[in-house]
Amino acid sequence: MPELLRPVAPEEERPRPNIRNLRDLLAGPFGVKSVSLGGLFFLAAFYTLYFARGFFLPLVLALLFSFLLSPLVRGLKKLHIPEALGAAVVVLSLLGLLGVGIYELAGPAYSWIQQAPANMRKIESRVRALKKPVQTVSNATQQVAKMAQVGNTPAPVTASATPTLGERLASGAFQFAGDAVTMFILLYFLLAAGDMFLRKLIKVLPSLEDKKRAVEIARQIETEISTYLSTVTFINVVLGLAVWGVMALIGVPNPLLWGVMATVTNYIPYLGAMTMYVVLTGLGFLTFNDLPHALMPPGAFLVCNVLEAYLLTPMILGKRLTLNPVVIFLALSFFGWMWGIAGAVMAVPIMVVFKIFCDHSEPLAPIGEFLGT
Repeated sequence: MPELLRPVAPEEERPRPNIRNLRDLLAGPFGVKSVSLGGLFFLAAFYTLYFARGFFLPLVLALLFSFLLSPLVRGLKKLHIPEALGAAVVVLSLLGLLGVGIYELAGPAYSWIQQAPANMRKIESRVRALKKPVQTVSNATQQVAKMAQVGNTPAPVTASATPTLGERLASGAFQFAGDAVTMFILLYFLLAAGDMFLRKLIKVLPSLEDKKRAVEIARQIETEISTYLSTVTFINVVLGLAVWGVMALIGVPNPLLWGVMATVTNYIPYLGAMTMYVVLTGLGFLTFNDLPHALMPPGAFLVCNVLEAYLLTPMILGKRLTLNPVVIFLALSFFGWMWGIAGAVMAVPIMVVFKIFCDHSEPLAPIGEFLGT
């Protein structure tokens, strides 16, 4: 029967739209409204972290240091030293170590920064023999560009006032000093507070079972985070000592500077090692005249890096708190964009802290499983 001649069904037999399904689609837990509000919330949180990095960066760094140093304060408390005094001892000791390190490294670092233009010209002259094929192609490209510009008057270039290297370094030093002062003050108060925040949380929880669970989760998270951070710090220090000794054995000037640099950059997976390879390759060309000796510093670091990455770290840290390589790359990109070099250094510790928290929270356990290997 043709469609137009088909009898029309009575009104009560026609299918009616389900208003409840439409309401669930718009306002349910996975509805359009909830997803939209959640997306707006995350965007607002990310932009807040970006624009307020001057506040959040010292705070996050102080929290990470508090996880690392809280076992020391707790150990001093067992020796009948109050938490406030123990926190002061720990923070002042850390400041002393940093002060000695800065004093020892300030001279060599400043001299290398001053000699950077001359060193770059020296490196270029050393590798000029290796650049001849590339230079030939570059000259040909310049000739073609000049031929294409015949009859065209180039637009005048206006010189813009740009800050010098010294001005940029001075501005960065003042900002770093301000952030460091804020971080150490927050670190002292966090260490001196001890279990104050945990006691307040226990006080507001309703049942005894919830109180016991909160104490257990808090202790496990603090223990695992402090263990991870102290272990990674120990591994990086061992790598820095090895690089220091090898560079001194090879005959590279200021070997302590490169050992400290290897320790700090090793907190940044992949990018830290790449930075050291580039720096040590340039250092080799500055120090030695022939190519085999010039490749000795990056070659020695290659041996140290391989031993650390494939032997020392798996043997000490294991796979208990390792992260997915994709997650590591995304964390480096995100925190590096948001907080610069300091964010890239803290990216992996922040993600490990978040993974530990997810592993100990039943609703967030699937996220923790996704973050791991």
